[in-house]
Amino acid sequence: MSGPEKGLTVGEVARRTGVPVSTLHFYEAKGLISGWRTEGNQRRYARAVLRRIAVVRIAQRAGIPLAAVKAHLDEIPDYRAVSLAEWRRLNASWQAMLDERIAGLLQLRNELERCIGCGCLSFAECALRNPDDVLADEGPGPRLLAVSPAANAPAPTSHDPGSPAPASPEPAPPASVAEPASQRKTARSGPGRPPRPPET
Repeated sequence: MSGPEKGLTVGEVARRTGVPVSTLHFYEAKGLISGWRTEGNQRRYARAVLRRIAVVRIAQRAGIPLAAVKAHLDEIPDYRAVSLAEWRRLNASWQAMLDERIAGLLQLRNELERCIGCGCLSFAECALRNPDDVLADEGPGPRLLAVSPAANAPAPTSHDPGSPAPASPEPAPPASVAEPASQRKTARSGPGRPPRPPET
């Protein structure tokens, strides 16, 4: 877009959206929004940028990666606002991610009052479901909390929102079908502990 006397200044965009100027520069560097410079080398933005920023902020609050947001916004011209039909397409494309996050939050709310196999051994139930932290042999994280594998993955070293999350082990089977902890404790051999010889 061109026009030296048209558009919003970066300060006006920041005031109207409630987003700091530094964040606006970050969004622009990531390709989420764009503007132009006047003949006096001042940055200007189309008014449609206000809705794009609102979409980005809503997506961020929902935990949608910025790379996914950009992939969809790239299909929409930046000189006009996101239409209702386009917003519905965005919402539909993010539905699976949102549903997974909602399910994880609900399970977190419902399960954190009981033993989740995290190794803290602070609940009375831990002695039954995870005696001596035997579940540590199955991998890291809360082994009895059936969340997505990404929840137990180590934190990525890069802050790039588009970086793929490292792989992690599959969650343990539900406690109702898992092998009793007492049998697992008897069968396992810890470091420096030889297997128990068969009885004669």
